Amino acid sequence: MAQHTDERVVKVNSSHEFDHDALFRYCLIHVEGFPVSSSKFSISQFGHGQSNPTYLIELQSGPLMKRYVLRKKPPGKLLQSAHAVEREFQVLHALSTHTLVPVPKVFCLCTDSSVIGTPFYIMEFLEGRIFLDPMLPGVAPSRRRALYHASARALASLHSVDVDAIGLGNYGRRNNYCKRQVERWANQYIASTGEGKSERNPKMLKLIDWLRQNIPSEDSSGSTAGLVHGDFRIDNLVFHPIEDKVIGILDWELSTLGNQMCDVAYNCLMYVGDISHDKVKHNNGFEVTDVPEGVPLLEEYLNDYCSAAGKPWPVTGWKFYVAFSLFRGASILAGVHSRYIMGNASGGKRAQDAGEKANDLIQIAWSYIQRETVLSQNPLSGTKGKDYVYGVANNKIDEELEEGGRFVPNKKVKDLREKLIKFMEERIYPMEPEFSKLAQSSMRWTVHPEEEKLKEMAKKEGLWNLFIPVDSAARAREVLFGGRDDNAIGMGFPNQLGAGLSNLEYGYLCEIMGRSVWAPQVFNCGAPDTGNTEVLLRYGNKEQLQEWLIPLLNGTIRSGFAMTEPQVASSDATNIECSIKREGDTYVINGKKWWTSGAMDPRCKLLIVMGKTDFNAPSHKQQSMILVDINTPGVTVVRHLTVFGFDDAPHGHAEVSFENVCVPAKNILLGEGRGFEIAQGRLGPGRLHHCMRLIGAAERGMQLMVQRALERKTFGKLIAQHGSFVTDLAKCRIELERTRLLVLEAADQLDRHGNKKARGALAMAKVAAPNMALKVLDTAIQVHGAAGVSGDTVLSLLWATARTLRIADGPDEVHLGTIAKLELKRAKL
Repeated sequence: MAQHTDERVVKVNSSHEFDHDALFRYCLIHVEGFPVSSSKFSISQFGHGQSNPTYLIELQSGPLMKRYVLRKKPPGKLLQSAHAVEREFQVLHALSTHTLVPVPKVFCLCTDSSVIGTPFYIMEFLEGRIFLDPMLPGVAPSRRRALYHASARALASLHSVDVDAIGLGNYGRRNNYCKRQVERWANQYIASTGEGKSERNPKMLKLIDWLRQNIPSEDSSGSTAGLVHGDFRIDNLVFHPIEDKVIGILDWELSTLGNQMCDVAYNCLMYVGDISHDKVKHNNGFEVTDVPEGVPLLEEYLNDYCSAAGKPWPVTGWKFYVAFSLFRGASILAGVHSRYIMGNASGGKRAQDAGEKANDLIQIAWSYIQRETVLSQNPLSGTKGKDYVYGVANNKIDEELEEGGRFVPNKKVKDLREKLIKFMEERIYPMEPEFSKLAQSSMRWTVHPEEEKLKEMAKKEGLWNLFIPVDSAARAREVLFGGRDDNAIGMGFPNQLGAGLSNLEYGYLCEIMGRSVWAPQVFNCGAPDTGNTEVLLRYGNKEQLQEWLIPLLNGTIRSGFAMTEPQVASSDATNIECSIKREGDTYVINGKKWWTSGAMDPRCKLLIVMGKTDFNAPSHKQQSMILVDINTPGVTVVRHLTVFGFDDAPHGHAEVSFENVCVPAKNILLGEGRGFEIAQGRLGPGRLHHCMRLIGAAERGMQLMVQRALERKTFGKLIAQHGSFVTDLAKCRIELERTRLLVLEAADQLDRHGNKKARGALAMAKVAAPNMALKVLDTAIQVHGAAGVSGDTVLSLLWATARTLRIADGPDEVHLGTIAKLELKRAKL
């Protein structure tokens, strides 16, 4: 079951109380940005976990609620080297400052026990989801797979850290880690059991002897040596509120340098038996195979990790690593139970039951040791008959690798591509003259009746909403229908959530649609509807999805995106001036927008408006996004705008004014101050879709160029026989192919790593694609002569669109700045 990080707090345990005023005074001096005055200052305790007591600090400063997390040592006499919050602070500071490992930012460390009774540190509060049960009940299968994939990547990221480069070279000894750890936890078990403490188990003493005799060979230069978390498991991870990615790795108390395979084995204990905090149930040492749909099998998960971390298959020593993890867990639980007996344990009932659970872990360890084999020699042998994905978060076999190349489309995509090409050739291209004729007539702001017929055909052929990523589709099903398709059908909602494609897979299809300016909307894959739909899929609540998402998915309405403003330079969106002011149960919008794509379409019903809800907040927290019915009083479509003379009818780009537009408060997306966060989530896939379509536009230009060159003669020979043309044609093909590879790479990174880590590749694609398309289309126009600049061919319209996209979704200069900053940052590291 998922919990948001602020849903796990309880009243502070009486044994863990401290002086709140002393803490407030300390934070005023040592925590940067800590509010000087506040109308509310409260402290509650996180109930999950049994280690260092952890607290939520909340302050109300004007309209803003600020939150911090405090982590401290427990009170009373502690075992030597246990509960070292100083080391936690050290590793978190190094990782948050110098790496991309997802950890919370730390603000200060206090080693003066006179302040609140024990040493402590303050770190940022991460708003996200925490899953207490590794089987992820209530989560859609495709999202389970995505969450486990994200977990493997997070573990690989911390195991890939160069500790010497970030100042952690002396964080621990790297050699003989397992030997030292066995002795450490053996001594701790002895110290925390016996008379007056937790009962000592004779089987534990035998287990210690077995571990001592089976320690794997290890040294500081081996492939297993590096930073070790020590307690890496899914309930110590904070996942993004919406996206299936890790935003924080918590609880670094046991971190050190050493054998990283111990982290991997500990994280895989759920495959050995049910060892959750509330119960321990072993399976006679046999791996759990009856996992819920979507949860990968052990060898699948290990493949994910080994691929991301560049580690060898861990068959050697695996039995030791698992047994050691169970042994260490038993030692920790025994210590928790002893602290409960002495009256200074965190965790309540869990601490009371910890001694019994420790004994269960010891029994599981012995059962596991007695197995003949515990891990296959072949990394993939355990996945026969199962769906397995290499690096893509869905449940389909990665046929790209099987069919001969990283960027070779799999069979499913090839089949869809063939259907799409056939649909374009038989139905779209023949209608282009008719669509164009209507768009240039006095009836140009109406929809051609044939378009609606084509949309119904596209639905029937499964060529509908192909852009929707599998994770977004899964979230929509989960929010609307509890993740169950039978519920969706029962509520009369057809399966309009696409074909379950990744961004990379969609790229091969989006390119085909880009060959005609009229095609995307026929397949319900046109901008800005795709971006707006993605916003709702990622960030909308159930009520918003029911009101707006379903009709968008069905194609019964269209939408517009209102961000750019005529008065300011919108390449820097912090400049926007449109105000969104809260008044009771409504927001009042005032401002002027232009280049609101889609607002001229007679089917446009929804506008997503970006404006400022707080002009005094930090620059990237002032903006919010809100859903506005275009027919709301005060919304006025002032005029349509043209691009090099093209008005893009019936879709259009409009100037829109908002005068005292009252919108229900429930229409705010995700909450006030989240506008930039939503924009980044929207623009990652949206920008890439433009790039994909531009590849298709360039291919259309190549096709028309070659056809013209083979038909027209100049100076006594075909254009295709002129050396200058042959050279230009070859250069165009080179530019097109390398840009296509860059766009596919960006899509692949977006699938594997998310928007933030893929931003460099996305920025490069955004610059390269329109510039390439302009070069190819310009050459095609030149080959066509006067016909190329006329309305008799599609070339001039394709060229105008490509030129516009060097500005839309951010000008080249912004993206070039992003690329340069990343390059400089990489050089500094």
